[in-house]
Amino acid sequence: MATISVLYGSTTGATKAVAEKIAKDLGADLFDVASAGDEAFTGYDVIILGSSTWGMGELQDDWNDYLPKLEQADLSGKKVAFFGTGDQEGFGDTFVDALGLLHDAIADKGIQVIGKRSTDGYSGGELAIRDGEFLGLAIDETNQPELTEGRIVSWLDQLRTEMR
Repeated sequence: MATISVLYGSTTGATKAVAEKIAKDLGADLFDVASAGDEAFTGYDVIILGSSTWGMGELQDDWNDYLPKLEQADLSGKKVAFFGTGDQEGFGDTFVDALGLLHDAIADKGIQVIGKRSTDGYSGGELAIRDGEFLGLAIDETNQPELTEGRIVSWLDQLRTEMR
């Protein structure tokens, strides 16, 4: 069985709630980047990174201090998945841009990206989309809270297959 780490940055609690569901369901270790160190990614086979998107398409603040640790780490061979929370109606131009920002920061580290998702049912999120797919799980608790649980469950089923 793969060892799994879930790292998240959360300001209002929405991203934390998603991270907790993911970690519980996968039996993963959970780390808040506001207080985590290198132990949050060393020794894990799979790393799941989550952030909300703020301002004009920026990462949640705690990631500003933590991301350099990941950028300097040896992540080669690790499977990495991304999830993000945002508001596609109020901030469509930057919806879940955090997915793209996290991905781009470590894309050249020899990682294998898992968990890409269809953009069907969403609007916006250009920075988080590559080859017509979201780089990971996109959650809009503001406008589509009734879809959150189903999206998480479906994504976790996909991850279980892709982690093999």
